[in-house]
Formats: sequence, C-alpha cells, structure tokens
Amino acid sequence: MPADPGETIAALKLALAEAHEREAATADVLKAISRSSFNLQKVLDTLVESAARLCHADRAAINLLRGNVLHFVAGYRAPFRELEPVRRDRSSVAGRVLLEGRPIQVPDIQADPEYDLIPVRDRQFRTIAGVPLLREGAPIGVLILTRNVENLFTDKQIELVQTFADQAVIAIENARLVAELRESLDRQTATSEVLQVISSSPGELQPVFDAMLERATRLCEARFGILTLYDGEVFRAVSIHNVPRAFSEFRKREPLRPPQGSAHARVVATKEVVHFIDARKDDPGYAARDPFAVAAVELAGVRTLVVVPMLRDGELIGALTIYRQEVRPFTDKQIDLVTNFAKQAVIAIENTRLLKELRQRTADLTESLEQQTATSEVLQII
Repeated sequence: MPADPGETIAALKLALAEAHEREAATADVLKAISRSSFNLQKVLDTLVESAARLCHADRAAINLLRGNVLHFVAGYRAPFRELEPVRRDRSSVAGRVLLEGRPIQVPDIQADPEYDLIPVRDRQFRTIAGVPLLREGAPIGVLILTRNVENLFTDKQIELVQTFADQAVIAIENARLVAELRESLDRQTATSEVLQVISSSPGELQPVFDAMLERATRLCEARFGILTLYDGEVFRAVSIHNVPRAFSEFRKREPLRPPQGSAHARVVATKEVVHFIDARKDDPGYAARDPFAVAAVELAGVRTLVVVPMLRDGELIGALTIYRQEVRPFTDKQIDLVTNFAKQAVIAIENTRLLKELRQRTADLTESLEQQTATSEVLQII
C-alpha cells in the first residue's frame, strides 16, 4: 500500500523539527563556548543539558579522568557522586568506554551480568549509554546518558552526543590553554615585580625577601610561606608570609635545627627540592613527635609542603618553603616558579654582599685619600 500522505507529512515535520532542535542546541553550545572562554563550567553545563534534552535522557553527566578516577564535573538531573577508581573493564559502561575508546550502550543494566558498578537495589535507571571524550585519540573522560526505562538511544542520538563530547574536549582544551597563558603572564609579572624591588632597593634584602615569598605563596596557591637562611647548622627565618600566629610564635622562639628525615634535613643532605605530599605520613619527624614537625602539623595545619634550596656556588645558604593546609601536591610548574625565586634570592644576597664590599672599599679609599691630603697639607706648611 502506498504511504499515507498525511503520515508522510507528519513524519517529515517531526524530522524537520528535530533537525531544527539539534541545530538550535548546537548553536547554543557554540555560543556558550564563544562567550564563556574563561568559564569552562558554564560550557560543560550547557553541553550536558543539551545532550540530555535532545536525546530524551532522564539524566546525564560528564566525568573527567584524573589518574584512574573519574570525577563528576557537570550533570543534568544527576546527583552523581564521585566514582570509585574506575576499572578499564566491562564492569561499568564508563569502564567499557575507556577500554574501547568508542560509544557503548547497555539496553538494560539489570539484565547485564557483567555490570556491577552499582548494586541492583540502588539502580534507578535501566538503559545507559556512554561516549568518550577523546583528545588525540585517547579518552580523557566520559559523557553518560541514562533512561529510567528500557529504551535504547538511536544511532542519531548517539552520534549527536559524540558531537557534544567532541565540543566538550575543545572547551576543556581551550580552558587549559587560557589557564596556561594566565599562569605564564602571572609568573612573568611576578618576576618583573621582584626584579623591580631588587633594583629599587639596592643593599636592602628584607623587601626583596618579602616580595619573593608573597608572590611565590600566592601564585602557587599555597596557604603560607617561610624564607630561611642557613648557617651550616640551623635555619633562621628572615621572612614569613601569612603564617598562622601560633606557629609563627613557635618559630620565633628558636631557629630550626632540622630533625633527621625532615624536609629541611633532606635539603641539607641532597641540596635538592624536597616535596612532602602529606606531612602527616611523609615526615618521619612527625611520627617521631619532633617538636618542630608536630608544631607544623598541629599548630599550622601543614599537610603538603615543598622546600626549595637556595644555593651559592653549590653551597646551601637558605631555603624557600611554601605550605598547604590540604593534601594537594604542587605542580612541576609551581615548583619551577619557586626555584626561580630562590635563585633570584641568592642573586640578591650576592649583589648585596658585593655592594657592601664596594661601599666599604669606597669608604676605605676615601679615608685613605683624606689622610694623604691631610699629610700633604701638613708637609706644605712645614
């Protein structure tokens, strides 16, 4: 039988309406990306909502891979908690997507014997689909869609979701590049400001130390910092920034004679950067109840710290230390920044020493000339 003209027209109208809806949603996403270059969250929220709405999903979420853990970053009607470390296997849709690097769909997770991520009693959905977020061919995350009833997503819907996932990767990459540019500009600005302090304060080390420490702490997102000088036996604080009062008062009572195994002791021994991810676990001094280590952890709340040596001709003359009150490792770029400031501090110390020597020699020369002049005048009188 020939197709009913009325049904054909209705199907065409429905297809046209869906096409217009997809185009409008895509336009919204692209508009969000163009208008929110510095607001990644808004872009991801728009993407996941558009994907869910256009594919008639009950829930949707974007999870990004950090290490071996998927972290929830955006969702639509999805009170998803952060997942446990994800296995690249068939025990979950996300695991299958990461394993195979392609879209995966499970018609009914309650009938899938391999799916064991969520206990049956906690499963509030039946059909689930996942598409990878791919960067240079490698998955960096997963976009998940679910339906409360068994109802497969169409090929067109999966294709559309993959397009949104690709847009998410572009937005993430743009945000990363913008963040790197900002960090680079901040580092250059901070270095320029410190050099300006050095040039405007010849022979004065305190403003130089204070400027370096403040910028190193701020740019590295640390809670506080201490700059110390080392005399071969103890470290003496010469500049502190934002140090909790109780810990500051403790430090003022006596210089730091680093206990064995401590971060500063390791710097003395190796003359290299020492990075404790968690002082409660990594610092042997804390386990041994060394007073300084205990004060750092329990008075100042120190968890993550990095100690950068200040070296002059291979000899340790001090250290620049910054602290966090949460367990969050410093990045290589942040450690490089602190290392650069430590080098600038050494240069400032050396310049100050040379300037003092020059001033002393000038004073000695002036005194000698005055004495010679006086002697010459006496001889002329005679």
